[in-house]
Amino acid sequence: MHEQEYVLSVKVLNNNGVLPRVGGLFARRGYSIKSLNAAETEEPSISRLTIVVSGDLRILEQIKNQLMKLYDVRDVQILRDAVTREHILIRAGRNSDDRHKIIEIANLYRAKPVDVAADSIMLELTGEPAKIDSFIDLLKPFGIIKMVRSGITALERD
Repeated sequence: MHEQEYVLSVKVLNNNGVLPRVGGLFARRGYSIKSLNAAETEEPSISRLTIVVSGDLRILEQIKNQLMKLYDVRDVQILRDAVTREHILIRAGRNSDDRHKIIEIANLYRAKPVDVAADSIMLELTGEPAKIDSFIDLLKPFGIIKMVRSGITALERD
């Protein structure tokens, strides 16, 4: 079987404990979550979980079926044609010379400086996951001090 990454869009009731129940399902079944993002939708009573998993189609169907058995889950979609984005905050640099070179790279990627220290700079960037990965790779030689990634958000195309 061919293993690849899939993006699931899971609509759930906005109830206490729904995220641990969904996470527990994955843990009990031994499924690995590569990325998880959760937020309220346009309906305050509904949240959307964007979950990236890897596996084959058989595993994906099992995951979908198991999710639909949970009381709080209202809809599960496997996103095949969707807009995906990720957000990153990253602090890099060891000296002021690094900072100038980092700013040049940031300009190429349209990253925005959000905090400047004597020797380092913090940047934010939103884009496709491959763009984020590429940006990180270019900053590694300058020393990445700290970073946090949001995980993938996705919305199906109409």
